[in-house]
Amino acid sequence: MLIVALLLAGGPAPQMAQAAGDPEKGRAIAIEHCARCHVVGDHNPMGGIGSTPSFQVLRTMKDWRDRFESFYARRPHPVHVRIAGLPSFTQLPPNAAPFTLTLGDLDHILALVEGMAPAW
Repeated sequence: MLIVALLLAGGPAPQMAQAAGDPEKGRAIAIEHCARCHVVGDHNPMGGIGSTPSFQVLRTMKDWRDRFESFYARRPHPVHVRIAGLPSFTQLPPNAAPFTLTLGDLDHILALVEGMAPAW
């Protein structure tokens, strides 16, 4: 995936026309792994951690796509999210139950968020 190569090289992620993933698979992944900290659509509107932005709030940001494409390399995610086939971004111990995603899983999450209405 070009985005991963650019991230590892330190370059910006290109803007994609449309996510290649399946939003329903993205929803299942987000509910299983992301909803413990983030509000994810209508799944857990009163859930998440108060200081953690919801997917809908993140969707309002101009760089939302870049944030979701590279979330695993952004703090605090590197200590508990691993991407299969990629080196770890840190050797620190996990601060939450760790889990591993594939690059395909990232495409599914992006497809989910792409279809979400921004928070306002």
